[in-house]
Order: sequence, then C-alpha cells, then structure tokens
Amino acid sequence: MAVRAGDIGLRAASAIVLAPAAVLGIWAGGAWFLALMLLACALLAVEWAMMSAATAWRVMAGAVGFGLFAAVISAHVEQLSLALVMLVFCAAAAGLFARSRGQEALDAAYGVLYLGWPAVLLIWLRDGSSASGLAWTVSAFVIAWASDIMAYLVGSLIGGRKLWPRFSPNKTWSGFIGGLAAGTGAGALLATWLDLGIGPAWGAVLGLCAALATMAGDLWESALKRRYGVKDAGKLIPGHGGLLDRVDGLMFAVVVVACGRLLFVSFGSGG
Repeated sequence: MAVRAGDIGLRAASAIVLAPAAVLGIWAGGAWFLALMLLACALLAVEWAMMSAATAWRVMAGAVGFGLFAAVISAHVEQLSLALVMLVFCAAAAGLFARSRGQEALDAAYGVLYLGWPAVLLIWLRDGSSASGLAWTVSAFVIAWASDIMAYLVGSLIGGRKLWPRFSPNKTWSGFIGGLAAGTGAGALLATWLDLGIGPAWGAVLGLCAALATMAGDLWESALKRRYGVKDAGKLIPGHGGLLDRVDGLMFAVVVVACGRLLFVSFGSGG
C-alpha cells in the first residue's frame, strides 16, 4: 500500500494542532493535567456512547462519563486505591443505569473499565509536579507515538502480509515489526536522557513491552469497531477519526509503563 501524501499531510496537520495542548497539560501537571484528563474523558465517553449505543448515546455517555470523572478525580487527590475501587463500582452502576434505560449493561460497564483504567494510571504516572512523574508520563506518550507512527509509515511503504485481516485489513507484519523497533529504540533513548531511574537496557525492554501493548491496543479497538459496525470511533480529529482512534494504543501502553515504573523504581529493580 503506497503512502498517500494527502493522508500523511492531514495527519501531520492534526498532530500539530493537538500536540501542543497535550504537551502543555503534561508539562504543567497538577490542575492543568487534571483538566486535560477530564476533557479527554468527556470526549471519550461521548465517542464510546455513539459507537456502542448510537440510538441513546446521551444516556450511555452520561453513565460512562460519570464513572470516569469519579475515578480520575480520586486518582488526582492521590487516592489510587480508592480510584481503582471507584472504577469497579462505577462500572457496575453505569451498567445498571444503562440497563434501566433499555441499553446494554455490559457496554456501559466495559466502557468505564476500558477507558478508566488507563486514565487512572496516567494520573498516577504524572504524580503531581515530580520530575520523575513527568519523565515517566512523557515516556508513555513518546513510546506509543513512536510505535504508532513508525508502524504506519513502514507498513505503508513496505506493505506485505497482513497482520490480522479479519479485524484490521490495513495493518501488516512489516508495520508491526517497524513499530516494535521504534518503541524499543525510543525506550532506550528515553532511559538515557530522562530521569526514569533505569538504564538503557531496561529502557529498551520497557519500550519493547510498551510497543507491543500499543500494537495490541490498536488491534483491540479495531475489533471493537468491527463489533459495533463503525469505521471510526468519531470524527473529532481530521485524518485520525475520533480521539479514541488516536489514543487506543496509548491506553494499553500506559498500563505497561505504569507497571514498569512500579517494578523498576518502586521495587528498586532498575539500574
């Protein structure tokens, strides 16, 4: 599949517009990062609702959005355990509320867990105003973006055998390998340059695992879209579809990077 200059140009233009807001929110931390996360959660809740319950999306968006807000705010006030408990209870509550309105309970409950788990961990990763928290948060974004961009470019330029044609007919093994290589390299470089508390070798391992998670997140969302019969999760971002189409891989990568921080730093395994 040849690279289309117009498609890449549209993607680049969208990234130029959206990236500064993300970078500023991550850099500032605190209330600014919370505001960024709440805005993202609201948009993701609406996209999930319109994808999973198009005929009653307002009901679904309200149920999912309330759960996400409760969990994210709990994480922001440094109550991670409470935030994780809130996710479970809010998922159950969202399911019951959606069912009472004639919608699928499982779709609402899963939406809270699917979107909320990485959102809570991202708040924990940022860890207020700490330099280490900033470094780990930046790492999650950079590894996911590097993997995603390189997978797209390599897959478009080289093409070849399809990775999982049933759910994502455009993704190839060449793009998959390119994305893994980019994530591994990014992890090693980030561990060298940033205050992650780990060396380049462990950074490469972290990058490889996060890149794998990024690819898995992308494929998983493709499977979800196929289940709900939609091409894109939304139309918010020209060239990308919805916000969920842009952050699907990042959501999975955040979980891996958060686990990496817990293992390497909190348990003193890095070096």
